Amino acid sequence: MSKTNVIIVGASHGGHQSILELLKRYDDVDIKLFEAGDFVSFMSCGMELYLENSVTDVNDVRNFAPSDFKDNENVAILNNHQVTKINADKKTVTVINTKDNKQAEYPYDKLILSSGVTPKSIPVPGSDLENVYLMRGYDWATKIKNKLEDSSVKNITIVGAGYIGIEAAEASVKAGKNVTLMDVIDRPLGTYLDHEMTDILTKHLEEKGVKVITSANIKEYVGSDKVTAVKTEKEEIPSDVVIQAAGVKPNTDWLKGTVDLDARGWIKTNEYLQTNLPDVYAIGDATLAYSIPADNHVPIALATVARREARYVVKHLFEKQPALPFGGVVGSSALSVFDYHFTESGLNSFTAKRSNVEVAKSFYTGSLRPAYVPAGKDNPEVCVQLFFNPSSHVLLGGAVLSTYDITAQGNVLALAIQHKLTVEDLADADFFFQPGFDRQWSILNIAAQHALGEKDF
Repeated sequence: MSKTNVIIVGASHGGHQSILELLKRYDDVDIKLFEAGDFVSFMSCGMELYLENSVTDVNDVRNFAPSDFKDNENVAILNNHQVTKINADKKTVTVINTKDNKQAEYPYDKLILSSGVTPKSIPVPGSDLENVYLMRGYDWATKIKNKLEDSSVKNITIVGAGYIGIEAAEASVKAGKNVTLMDVIDRPLGTYLDHEMTDILTKHLEEKGVKVITSANIKEYVGSDKVTAVKTEKEEIPSDVVIQAAGVKPNTDWLKGTVDLDARGWIKTNEYLQTNLPDVYAIGDATLAYSIPADNHVPIALATVARREARYVVKHLFEKQPALPFGGVVGSSALSVFDYHFTESGLNSFTAKRSNVEVAKSFYTGSLRPAYVPAGKDNPEVCVQLFFNPSSHVLLGGAVLSTYDITAQGNVLALAIQHKLTVEDLADADFFFQPGFDRQWSILNIAAQHALGEKDF
């Protein structure tokens, strides 16, 4: 009996999870995964840990290696193989071996696209100068690491103050460099957190020695061969190294005219994660994910999203129309900013406005533990922000920030948002109490009660 040919494009989280699910669920599949790069499944989200010498080895910062499947005759991992075209009429893909430029066609019965995203380079003069880097991928990670260890490198400028830019700034400060962090918007992490929390973090970045420049209008990267400065409309910032972390774009140019894309290049799928082509599915960062709180399809570039989508697709791969659509995701993440830790889930003011969702919000600051525990390291302040429907009070988003690692609270918020609990539900939720950890009402209980106008206990 012949096996079903399943082709996967892209070896990151979605591609990896697809293989695991296929092997778990089916015996009669022949799996081929094509990865354009040389190093399979480098985890860019682990780059800061590598830059700070907090990993076993750079070659371990990956989801899997091709050798992990070497003994499985159902799986072939082909790195340095770039898929350039889908031939839907023949149900084949055209693939170029980037080592010898040879081209071949491979047949598929089912095709899973997990092509991911590529980092954006600022379109200004000098972007091709030496020592101007993108903060993504194995090759870039090792190059940046070398610069952090180079004593002749004194000044590092990071363009983009999102998660990756913040991580680059912290790693650079810890390496003893003079660091400038700049962004085109009005505050660091402005698309993730509201100003109540970004104000705290901006001040903390500056206290740690990071020069923060917001509303930056970059005109040029200055230099002849190597970059020497970043020129804005107001000043020139000395820069031995520039790290660009200014967002991403979907890796979908090769799909134009074949797979339906939106105006910005994101892959369109239906509620079953099927594309417009028969037997072709799309998951991960290059797609528009269904956001439960937004009730809308938006870009959410998270490993958690890609893996959940892969699990759903493979489970229903051989159903013409699954009984249930993909349930959607909340979109949750966490980050450390020097001494602070935060987690955010669902919507905030920025993302709510982007999806035309009306939200009410509440911001609460209080101690983690009872008042009889002295304020300080063992009883720090915690900030909680909640976003909810003004009429129904259904929770739509939230964030927690503290110098104490309270990021596990983010999972509570994510679950509450996913299951459409109300502020009242969170106010009354039954959490444990032990004064070595929290108060008689948990910090999330109290934040919800505050949102309802109740006095602090």
